Amino acid sequence: MTPVARHARWWHSLYWRVGLSVVGVVVALLLIQSAFFIYWTDRGGTGPRPSQLRTAMTVAEAVGRRLETGAPVDLDALVAASAAGEHVPERSLSVVLRDGTAIGAGGATVSDPVRRTAALMLAGAAPRPGDDVGGGGPATYAPIQVRGELRGVVIVAPPPAAGFARELGRVLTPSTWLLLLGLTATAAIAVVRPVRRRLAGLEAAAGRVALGDLSAHAPEDGRDEVARVGAAFNRMRTELAARDAALQAADRTRRQLLADVSHELKTPLTAMRGFLETLQMDDGRLDPDRRQRYLETVVEETRRMDRIVADLVDLARLEHRGNTLDVRVFAPARLFERVVRRHEEDARRRRIAMRVAVTESADQLHGDPHRLEQVIENLAGNALRYVSDGGVITLSAAVDGEAGVLTVADTGAGIPAEHLGRIFERFYKADSARAAGSAGSGLGLSIVKAIVDRHGGTIDVTSRPGHTVFTVRLPGAAVATDDAPVRPQPASANL
Repeated sequence: MTPVARHARWWHSLYWRVGLSVVGVVVALLLIQSAFFIYWTDRGGTGPRPSQLRTAMTVAEAVGRRLETGAPVDLDALVAASAAGEHVPERSLSVVLRDGTAIGAGGATVSDPVRRTAALMLAGAAPRPGDDVGGGGPATYAPIQVRGELRGVVIVAPPPAAGFARELGRVLTPSTWLLLLGLTATAAIAVVRPVRRRLAGLEAAAGRVALGDLSAHAPEDGRDEVARVGAAFNRMRTELAARDAALQAADRTRRQLLADVSHELKTPLTAMRGFLETLQMDDGRLDPDRRQRYLETVVEETRRMDRIVADLVDLARLEHRGNTLDVRVFAPARLFERVVRRHEEDARRRRIAMRVAVTESADQLHGDPHRLEQVIENLAGNALRYVSDGGVITLSAAVDGEAGVLTVADTGAGIPAEHLGRIFERFYKADSARAAGSAGSGLGLSIVKAIVDRHGGTIDVTSRPGHTVFTVRLPGAAVATDDAPVRPQPASANL
């Protein structure tokens, strides 16, 4: 549990705040609606209430029948019988007859405003707006007629205002409140629960990532903002996983490089130290020839270390793009000629034929001629080092579609299949096919691949006993488009 979660309270929760906000808004809206309803009913209505009108008409009809028969009028009994179930307070009803008799229900005294209003109506005039019969709204009137003659009037005064709280309590009963709270709580849960579930999943995924588990996946179902946050988190997690994998790979490469460099430098350093210690302890018993051989060995091992360091620096610059390519149009034939001339003496001495073949379509290619010459030099040097006396090395150039193709083939012993996938690694030597302890630095093929990669190309190797071919493809390197048969180069076709 994080420190924030440990000290949090329930009222700090976003889910509770959202849920309570939903309940509060619904309750507030219902209260406001009820207040307007009560105000309109009790204050703003323009007509009598239906219950008051029914009671007034019923009482007026009953009094009219009693007057017609001459029977005494028991107003309280009439009101009790007529107003049952109508929720009309008995004391709000009054009967005023033409002869001046005024009777109030429940023994109540008939007020002067009621008497004046009744007198006006019996005289055939409308009630005056200024005459207030009491209560909080309009009064209800019903005529008392006996054989078509107006003999009196029944007046039902509106009940006095009971106050907002009482009216609200009458409108919103406890059961209504419980139903309201239940419905709003259900709505709040329905709104909050899916969001809470997805945010909880996002929180759990973030916690796993914080602990180093980069395979954690946050839920991103839906199309709302929470889903977009989950998708963004998953993209971040993917990027972190990719970067972590790259860092781990780089760390493994660094460790392997340090081990390889230490191993490669250990041999010349050991030899140099042994010979130098021998020379240092010389008390004059070493003959001049042996002393000279020791010094030459130390110089040769020093040069070997210099080649290793120089190749490491060159490889680092290529892989980290520390230098730029001088890309331009060049002639592969001239490039091959320089490589062949460089190894001419060694090839003649060992009776190795170095052949050159360039198609007419590949007469002009596009690339960095100095770096590509370095590629061919490394491949040809390796071939010359491991081809048996009397063998053949072939340097060729052609065009395949829009790609320029440079190949170096030899008739050496070949490279076993289990080593083909690793020959471009730093300091890797297939000892069973390529003799260990050679004069090379062990970085030549790594530099070759780095140069080809910088050109955006590929390098492949196929090998079997007596035939090994390195193929370099340079996309977009072709300048000419028409293929033609192989054209031997007279400069050094067979040395």
